[in-house]
Amino acid sequence: MRIRTLTGALAAALLMSGPVLTAPTAAVPSPRATQPLAADRVLTYDARAAAEFGAAVDRGAAIWNASVDGVELRPAAAGQRADIHIVADDGWPRSLPGSLGRGTVYIGRQAIDQGHSTVRVTAHELGHMLGLPDRKPGPCSDLMSGASAGTSCANAYPSAAEKARVERNFAEARTGALP
Repeated sequence: MRIRTLTGALAAALLMSGPVLTAPTAAVPSPRATQPLAADRVLTYDARAAAEFGAAVDRGAAIWNASVDGVELRPAAAGQRADIHIVADDGWPRSLPGSLGRGTVYIGRQAIDQGHSTVRVTAHELGHMLGLPDRKPGPCSDLMSGASAGTSCANAYPSAAEKARVERNFAEARTGALP
């Protein structure tokens, strides 16, 4: 009888202390952390302020979409907050990246007036939003060589190394292991 009472008391104590004996919930990775949702890799852009460069922005985004699997660039829907803002101005093209996949791209008319390809310029600047630095000087085959490749260079496609870096950037972002 004493053993049965002791066993019952011990069982009751274990049940009541169950949460203390189990691993903390924070130590278990969430499904989202191990298997990112498709929406995690979609970046939206707003080209309403891109003026005459709107079609070139869409083409630059389409080039990136065809080149990499780890991220997708889509125009922001009406009323949707965009990750990337595209603005036309009279200066030199430039990007002001925030965190990976967020920031502002300026498509400067100065480079276009000098003869640089609008699609190459937009694809290059979008490359900055995808985490790529400038590579100057560089060959025409490297999108991120930018203006250093000269005005005759119209290549708007990223090199294999540039594609691989973007894939790594977004794989690292999904796993929380950003460089």
